[in-house]
Amino acid sequence: MSVDHSSGAKPPTKDPLFLHVKAGMTVVVSEGENWWMGDVIYKEGGARDPKVPTLFQIACVDTGVIRWVNADLVTHVVPAT
Repeated sequence: MSVDHSSGAKPPTKDPLFLHVKAGMTVVVSEGENWWMGDVIYKEGGARDPKVPTLFQIACVDTGVIRWVNADLVTHVVPAT
């Protein structure tokens, strides 16, 4: 008799948002209950795969402050008009 030892976890159905972010896009960064909007200046690849972004350099649209942000904190991309 065979037994299924699979974990039952389903693979993700779509890619995480940060994989599609490019320099020049305006994004929403969510840090807990606080969020802010910024323009992506530069994206930094990871050590294992340089094509996968792990950090973004983002300029806040309100203050102009430039910060390095962990890629998974980007929650939305603001559509271009």
